[in-house]
Amino acid sequence: MPQATVSKRVRKALGVSAKEPVQVRQVELSCGDTVLSVAWNWYLPARLTPAMNTALRTSDTPFGKVVMPLGFRREALMQVAGRAEACPSGTVLTHRARLMLPGSRALAYVIECYTAATLTAGRP
Repeated sequence: MPQATVSKRVRKALGVSAKEPVQVRQVELSCGDTVLSVAWNWYLPARLTPAMNTALRTSDTPFGKVVMPLGFRREALMQVAGRAEACPSGTVLTHRARLMLPGSRALAYVIECYTAATLTAGRP
């Protein structure tokens, strides 16, 4: 996603200026052909190692798994029953959160949109 499209809300949540590089990944969590959730993850590549940045650019390894060695914690910002922000129709739950590094520096901002299929996943 080009720099110019990173919103002021995202930059404010990350605590960075308009000049700080921000990357974004959009992911879908699926079970077979059923999409359980759609998420956007804006992150600060300058706060990652070169190997982590490469892994995020060139693989589908989950963000949390790639950056786990940094010892981040998740800070919930909002939970809404139903659709919020840019979530697709059929969203039953929306989360916004920030991933924080030790020392309380932001690492990433996420929006997660859970579908109704999430409620029945794994049921016979």
